[in-house]
Amino acid sequence: MAFGFGAKIRRTRNGDYTVDLETWERDLLRTLPGQLRDLLSSDDPALERLFPPAYLNDDERNDDYRRLMRDDLTNHRLSSLAVLEATLDEKRLDEDQLTAWMGALNDLRLVLGTRLEVSEDMYEQELDEHDPRAPGFALYSYLGYLQETVVLALSSGL
Repeated sequence: MAFGFGAKIRRTRNGDYTVDLETWERDLLRTLPGQLRDLLSSDDPALERLFPPAYLNDDERNDDYRRLMRDDLTNHRLSSLAVLEATLDEKRLDEDQLTAWMGALNDLRLVLGTRLEVSEDMYEQELDEHDPRAPGFALYSYLGYLQETVVLALSSGL
């Protein structure tokens, strides 16, 4: 799915970033942080990719890790979502703000991908537009596209 030509987010000579999103894109993005914020306060299985086990075969150590790190990881994610919400209508962002956008977009995409059970096979097949999952996959693709533009913009300064 193509979402337009040219970069939506570009680094300027001053080192900040221009954000050229359509109104519909900003409106769509506005609906997402609250949904993820609500999920983060739950034990929803869709959060699995946001909080993967640290130890593959040691439940006790994983429980210790979760107890020690879950709040910090959650707070970091909530902070990124707050920056996304607070700056969604801005035409320019600084590097810290755009980095927060990258984190929020990544988290949103991971949760949605888990819900949709995205796999490598998905990329090899056309999804029927009448499939009830089609809107979710379209959103997943859009978030991936937007995340890629953020990464490219941030890496252009390296």
